[in-house]
Amino acid sequence: MDSVTTNPALGMIICACGGFAGAVFALPFKKVKGWAYESYWLIYAIFGLVLFPWALALATVPNLGEVLKNAPGSVLARCAGFGALWGLGGLTWGLMIRYLGIGLGLAIGCGLCSATGTLIPPLVTGDAAALIKDTPAIVTLVGVIGSLIGIIFVGLAGKSKEGELSEEEKKKAVAEFDFKKGIMVALFSGIASAGMNFGLQSGGVLEQAALGGGTAAKWQGMPVLVVVLFGGFIVNAAWCLWQNAKNKTGGDYCKGANPVAGNILFAGLAGVIWAMQFVCQKVGEPALGKDIAYISFAIVMGASIFFSTLVGVIVGEWKGVSAKTKGLLSAGVVVLLVSFCVMSYANKLRNSEAAVPAAAEVQK
Repeated sequence: MDSVTTNPALGMIICACGGFAGAVFALPFKKVKGWAYESYWLIYAIFGLVLFPWALALATVPNLGEVLKNAPGSVLARCAGFGALWGLGGLTWGLMIRYLGIGLGLAIGCGLCSATGTLIPPLVTGDAAALIKDTPAIVTLVGVIGSLIGIIFVGLAGKSKEGELSEEEKKKAVAEFDFKKGIMVALFSGIASAGMNFGLQSGGVLEQAALGGGTAAKWQGMPVLVVVLFGGFIVNAAWCLWQNAKNKTGGDYCKGANPVAGNILFAGLAGVIWAMQFVCQKVGEPALGKDIAYISFAIVMGASIFFSTLVGVIVGEWKGVSAKTKGLLSAGVVVLLVSFCVMSYANKLRNSEAAVPAAAEVQK
């Protein structure tokens, strides 16, 4: 059985690369010409949620078929179910970027996704009291509240931008900029998208089976990834095909007037780049080590916010806004990043407290 030498710095860099992928994945969509949103989103889903992750898993997990065949049905259902929940959020991720732009959209979406990923589990299980039961729980809650404050700052920056720029100026950077529509989509998308992390953390049995069959430790998360993403694909594909039928856009895939091959290439490339953020998360976790592997998702989300804001500035989404608006945006991003660090520290405290009783028991 292969193993990975623990190297937290390398693990953080790998996860940060995932955040970069999450921040720039939508850029190839700008090269898609003449297709409806649902048409290029279906191609994105086919490549990013099925073809690429399965090809990678087949290449890195020698016993992939056996792992999935022998996995408990409840585990597969849970991973795929959380993937479907993410699919509902991911389905509108593109709409969020479409209405708000890369910088503003991803900052709000990723911030909500990270905060929700912390709050939903205890609320769903009826264990809300656990949110304030001890010091680590309270520190975590502070981090979540910080995320929400950061999101408010970023939202205020978007609202301020809407009031400062003319319709023509807003459309130059974001063709369909609409703050009201965008913020509603972002609220739903960010909350539902937390299902991705729930799913990725629910497949420990699959990871152990992959390791037992000779899979390299750094690739142990690939069986989990393909199951979660397949759940998301079902939701995305069903919606896209429904929209194709409803809007009579099914002909997009063979229209001679549009660059079909080029559109497939760029939409598929967007899907592959998107999938890389969670490939990096699962590859980076073993390098982080068991003690701090829990921060992988926070690193990916934090890096996505940082890089998406940078990309938004570079492509001119914030060009022409006042110093006040830029200040609100900067404050929001800083607060969001700090809140992720606080939540990671809370998990460190939790692990440390758990280790104390264990050490005392060993001494006995």
